[in-house]
Amino acid sequence: MGTQPLDCLVIGAGPAGLTAAIYLARFHLTVAVVDAGKSRAAMIPRTHNHAGYPGGIAGTELLALMARQAGKFGVAAERAAIESLTLGSTGFLASAGDATWTARTVLLATGVVNHRPPMPPGLHDEALQRGLLRYCPVCDGYEVTDKRIGVIGTGERGFGEALFLRAYSADVTLIAPADAHVLTAEQRDQARELGIALSAGPVLPLSLRGDRIVVQAGGAELEFETVYPALGSDIRSELALRLGAKANDEGCLAVDAHQRTSIAGLYAAGDVTRGLDQISHAMGEAAVAATAIRNDLAELRPQLR
Repeated sequence: MGTQPLDCLVIGAGPAGLTAAIYLARFHLTVAVVDAGKSRAAMIPRTHNHAGYPGGIAGTELLALMARQAGKFGVAAERAAIESLTLGSTGFLASAGDATWTARTVLLATGVVNHRPPMPPGLHDEALQRGLLRYCPVCDGYEVTDKRIGVIGTGERGFGEALFLRAYSADVTLIAPADAHVLTAEQRDQARELGIALSAGPVLPLSLRGDRIVVQAGGAELEFETVYPALGSDIRSELALRLGAKANDEGCLAVDAHQRTSIAGLYAAGDVTRGLDQISHAMGEAAVAATAIRNDLAELRPQLR
């Protein structure tokens, strides 16, 4: 906030947003970070595939370290949920309650929200912390090697996730969230050939029993060592969509090779764009976006050249 517009407003303080903030501040640009406090990275009990941490690192710890690093360059995230983003004469105007920010450019690093399986919030969080519930087979498929795995989902998304996890374990069950699977004959044949069991729903609220997670589906009670919900997610791209930014059918923002959206001055990085949904990938996109922002601003500010 202030009388002069910021060079960049970063919306979101997950791995992408904080990486961008570090780069932008080190480019001697004026930057503010606004965050609603709902980064998916904070849900990760411990990531073991993020390079540089041989023993793994908790998502909350990684975010704290990144925030501390950004702080060394004068950037501290402000806690607020941006409610509107509009274009004005000096660039962008963002608001959250009574607070407003003006900025020449905006970087959206707002991520996504996973669709959760039916279960009480407290139990969900406990299952997540204990590794009984997991959302990212690319992140932690290694950790469930040879375990009994349940995948809640169907169709292309559910079948694809079960197929991916079959490379880690011979004991994989794909559970339809409703009363029947939506699978092609070819998918059913492939599941049978690979030994992926198919179970019909509907799925009732999940529960925990000792070191197992219990799924009640279609009248049957199934126990697993871990369950992956493959139920999709909501893309937090609404701020850009209201401005007319291009996106795919799911809401993932379309960006060019430099993370520019179809709206001049608006950039996006991380899970809000179509990609791998990985911390390292989000950080790489943020570095590209921050550098593009600096170079694009240099066209307007010769002193940056």
